[in-house]
Amino acid sequence: MFTVAEWLSRITLSCFAFIYLLTMMLEVSRLFFQIAVRRAIILGMTALGLFAHAVYICLEIRSGLETGAVPLADWHAWCVLAALVLAVIYLVLAIRRPQNNIGLFLLPLVLGLVVTAALVNNTSSFSQQEALSVWGIIHGISLLAGTVTMALGCATGVMYLAQSYRLKKKLAPRRGLRLPSLEWLQRNNSRCLFIATILVGIGLVAGVVMNANEPEETLEGGVVISSAILLCWLVTVLLFEYFYKPARQGRKIAYLTVASFVFLALVLGIVILGKHAADDLTTTQLPSTSVPGKREAMR
Repeated sequence: MFTVAEWLSRITLSCFAFIYLLTMMLEVSRLFFQIAVRRAIILGMTALGLFAHAVYICLEIRSGLETGAVPLADWHAWCVLAALVLAVIYLVLAIRRPQNNIGLFLLPLVLGLVVTAALVNNTSSFSQQEALSVWGIIHGISLLAGTVTMALGCATGVMYLAQSYRLKKKLAPRRGLRLPSLEWLQRNNSRCLFIATILVGIGLVAGVVMNANEPEETLEGGVVISSAILLCWLVTVLLFEYFYKPARQGRKIAYLTVASFVFLALVLGIVILGKHAADDLTTTQLPSTSVPGKREAMR
């Protein structure tokens, strides 16, 4: 007979990923038929997924402490944390705006982050100096918050384009599909773009300072360079929105926000998967027991 603690210790990455997938399927079902208790089920499933998600992170922290490693100091944990924050935002919006199908656009992003976390499950941890330094913490948190904000902006941008297309073509509303107003979407889209630019800028400054204070062999220049390129792009988009007034009231800024998120995803994908490939190469050259920070199996 298992105790509650033993049951909780069996929670894996696939547990809450499956729950989020079921929740997204329930959101999709709103397009085809109506069920009176579906909203309560969606909220309950999301809350259950968040609970399993939080327990998994606690298990990661405990595992790190037991092995003497810095907890949550790798790209796997970074993706899991980003997915958790985005899932919390989805739950809040699902409660505050139950009439809108926001889950159709946010949950795929949550699942994408979870899948990415599974793909980089064996990535080695960041150095202890990086993970515990003040600038390293600021760099990681700012990059995470900027990514989540840009993902939210991407979702609102796609919703804006869909709603704008429907109104422009004078299409009848699809049964079960209700999106927020264009005004709400435009306001939040611009807000996400502005906040993400500030967060990426903070992360870039923190990364430069962190690298300047570290020995040459521990530099993580790829993240800093990619952050600088991304920041230049975001600043350009903001300046375009500010000086080109039609962009504030049309679909142009929505297109640019979606493009910014795609750009961000490509940059992070290159950095994360590049590090994963380097770790795999190291594993093939050295005995598995000599490579620290590896997980023995996917959680």
